[in-house]
Amino acid sequence: MPRQIVVTVKPSSRKGPLVETGPDGSVTVFVREPAAEGRANKAVAEILADHLGVPKRKIALVGGATARTKRFRIDN
Repeated sequence: MPRQIVVTVKPSSRKGPLVETGPDGSVTVFVREPAAEGRANKAVAEILADHLGVPKRKIALVGGATARTKRFRIDN
């Protein structure tokens, strides 16, 4: 059964690539790629796949393509 994860993205970050989980369970992903032409979205999907230990093809952006807060679906 697929699950969803909501992340806040920080594009063009010097900290990236990095995934931080807050004390409230919020997830923030820092990427070096700019928020242009979908490059940051692709980078976030790759970082999430690595962080969660799933193949990249199992991660799909389902909401927030142009927003800083995004929803990703993770298929099993």
